[in-house]
Amino acid sequence: MSTDSMVTHVVAALAVMITAARVLGAAARRVRQPPVMGQLLVGIALGPSLLGLAPGGIRESLFPEEITPVLTALAQVALVLFLFAVGYELDLGRLRNRRAVTAVSLSGFAFPMLIGAALVVLLPGGFRSANGGLPTDTTFTLYMAVALSVTAVPVLAGIIRDQGLAGSPPATLALAAAGVIDVLSWPVLALCLLGGGEGSLSTWFTRMALLAAYILVMLLVVRRVLVRWLNRPGARPADPAPLVCVLALASAWATSALGLHVIFGALLAGVVMPRQRDGAPDNRVLRPLQETGGLLLPVFFTVSGMSVELDALHTSDLLLLALLCVAAVVGKVVAGTLSARAGTRLPWRDSLLVGVLLNTRGLTELIVLNVGLQAHVIGPRLYALLVIMALFTTLVAGPLIGPLHRPAATTPVAASHDDTGSAHDPGPVGARPGTTGYR
Repeated sequence: MSTDSMVTHVVAALAVMITAARVLGAAARRVRQPPVMGQLLVGIALGPSLLGLAPGGIRESLFPEEITPVLTALAQVALVLFLFAVGYELDLGRLRNRRAVTAVSLSGFAFPMLIGAALVVLLPGGFRSANGGLPTDTTFTLYMAVALSVTAVPVLAGIIRDQGLAGSPPATLALAAAGVIDVLSWPVLALCLLGGGEGSLSTWFTRMALLAAYILVMLLVVRRVLVRWLNRPGARPADPAPLVCVLALASAWATSALGLHVIFGALLAGVVMPRQRDGAPDNRVLRPLQETGGLLLPVFFTVSGMSVELDALHTSDLLLLALLCVAAVVGKVVAGTLSARAGTRLPWRDSLLVGVLLNTRGLTELIVLNVGLQAHVIGPRLYALLVIMALFTTLVAGPLIGPLHRPAATTPVAASHDDTGSAHDPGPVGARPGTTGYR
């Protein structure tokens, strides 16, 4: 395929993907589901499972194999910019009731991990079959443990808003705990990937040492350089978007070169990006990333859905799928409910609501699954099963919240959300009065 022909196909494919993702995303929101649900279903519909069955080679004409790497690259760039914003917004120092948040987040992370690992130990043959012959070793077991333990903060924020829960004690506790769970998940996933693949123990230690050195350089050197550069005398309040993009992409490249995924570098770059003197993120940094993410993230969801091959599933996979869904729901709901009840004075109904909210996986689960698929830790069949599990656990959140929600317990919240559910300050772009400068 010539360059001109490839550009033509990519442009047409993007037009179809973004339009379809927007339409189904809006339809999902109308039935009080996160837009990611509709966007992911678009990918499944445009993939080999549905559109691939249409006569006349329609799918091959719209999405030839030659443009798949280009679409995947665009999806990864969108993911890098989005996760930079996630890292930049992360501020665990402002959490209230830290004791309760710690209890809920640790139990909501550790208990599902134990269940995920136990499933692999108890059913090695089932996972080996569904994983297409890939090894079900320690790396795979740790990966499955992480896959069942994550909670999607952006999607959870959107569900809380759409269900009218914003400001309520259960929603506040669940959202704070989900943020801590994410913080715990990424290092464990990084450790899992560093231990995967071929290589000796000395190679693993070398990668760990290089990763630790890179993190220290980012925290102790790059962050300080950025603070001094942004606070230098005579510095004009220019558009920081180019600097942010360079930092995010360069850090993503560095972690990829160390044998990890680009998402880890993007998150780390967001964490080290200086904030305003009052500790708040700068809207001039956040808003361009959120607008870009709102435009390109549907491409990521659609590409993720297109990788799901439902026709490749076997009848025997249905039992494993059922076990994965039950384990995912039980792990989160039980851990969240019991820890919320023990760590706070919330009644049982509100404690159960915390557990139901933590069961939302959505976007974060998709990121973890894509990382595992690209690293060949999981194969296409198991990837499809886990995507269905992520859809199921997110889909049941709304119906389960309804009977547990007490409208009188909610209060208005002064924040807006984009299509991914990411919260951002609705105030004017730029530094706030009296808070000029960075720290």
